[in-house]
Parts: sequence; C-alpha cells; structure tokens
Amino acid sequence: MAGHSKWKNIMHKKEKTDAQRAKVFTKIGKEMSIAVKEGGTNPESNSKLKDLIAKAKSFNVPNDNIERIIKKAGSDDSARYENINYEGYGPNGIAVIAECATDNRNRTSGDIRHYFDKFGGNLGASGCVTYMFSEKGVIVIPAGIKTDEDKLMEDILESGASDFTKIKADEDDEIYQIFTEPASISSARAELESRGYVILSSEVEMLPSVYVKLDKSNDADSIIKINKLLEHLEEHDDVINIWHNWEIDN
Repeated sequence: MAGHSKWKNIMHKKEKTDAQRAKVFTKIGKEMSIAVKEGGTNPESNSKLKDLIAKAKSFNVPNDNIERIIKKAGSDDSARYENINYEGYGPNGIAVIAECATDNRNRTSGDIRHYFDKFGGNLGASGCVTYMFSEKGVIVIPAGIKTDEDKLMEDILESGASDFTKIKADEDDEIYQIFTEPASISSARAELESRGYVILSSEVEMLPSVYVKLDKSNDADSIIKINKLLEHLEEHDDVINIWHNWEIDN
C-alpha cells in the first residue's frame, strides 16, 4: 500500500502544470546542490549525485539544467543548503516525516510547525517517529504481461537487490517495486538497466513498518486534515520528500 501511494505521488508530480513542475525541478536542484557540496561534482565518484541525476531525468529535467545546477553548486558563491528531517504526528496518530533542504532553518521549522498545528497534528522531537520507518532503496519497473517472475527474481538477486513486490499503479497498469539496501541502489539500477529493464524511478525511501487506516465514515474530518497537512508540506519550497504511514484507500 505504501508503495502504491508513493508511486501515485510520483505520477501526480509528473502530471502537474509547468509552474508546479518548475517547483519540483527546484527541489531536485536543492538536493543536487547538497550532494555536490558533500561529495563533489563528478557523478562517477559521487553516488548520491548520480542517483539524483537519474531522478532529475525521470522528471524530464533538461540536461542543460542539470549541468548548470552542478556547475553552480560547485562554485564557492552558491547557496548552502542543509538537510533537516522534521517529524511529528498528524491527526489520528499518523506518523509524518518531512525531509527538507533549507538555507534558513528558523524559517523552515516555523512553517512546518505551523502546518502541523493548523491541521490537527503535533511536531515532535527528532526520532519521535523515525523508529517506525526503515530506509530502503526502491526501484520501480513496469510489470509487462509476459514478465517471467522467476527470471526477474534471478536478475534482481544478481543485481544486488533483495526482493520485489507487484502492485497496481492504477486501474490498468501494474508495476514491480524492487528493494535494495540504500547503498546498493545505484549499482542495482545500473545492472537492471544493462539487462534491458525500463526504470520508472529509483529512490531511497522511508518505508513504514506499521500503518494507520482511516475510515471514510468515522474519520472524515481526519482525512480532510491529513490531506491538507500533506498538501501544504508538498507545496513548501523547502520540503523535498514526505514520508507517512497513512494507509490510503485506492
């Protein structure tokens, strides 16, 4: 279920208007800037940057833009962003993690706290919900009608990944989610690509170990509030990823 909602979120991002897509590009640019500051401008020696370049291309960010971001991030006068995770509980105890890239910690923390307070939640201390999530590399490929799952499992294991699951992407299409250790996602993706698989997305995600399900009849107000909280976090310029354990009905 988490994978389904995450994939639907990716598709939703890709289908946004030009102005909204520009915001997504900006957020990816911030992630790339942090990766360059930490590991340099060469993606062959900076696996995080290499992963982000693949992510940018999956969102159709032009190569010129990618090169410009990397060049600017490598200069001494570029903005310096830091990664901060804000954790808390939404309505009905739904665990929420907002991963941010910011150049102004006070501004960002004030905004995130305001959203939690406004929509029935509470921003907590670092670590208050992280224990309910595990970090995993998640590679998504389309599930073709003729896919041989035995062969797929063999290829997955030989790529260094550990497991896969098949889920519905929408009413008509299905996808495979392939799971790796975070440090292995780049090499696993490259190996799968070399074997002819089409990579729809590959990203390190925070996967919940437990879920909260809301009933449409009894929890209508909570559903409205958690949707509003997630929407406001999504629209904030400093928020680059949102992880939660709400089990969304499809």
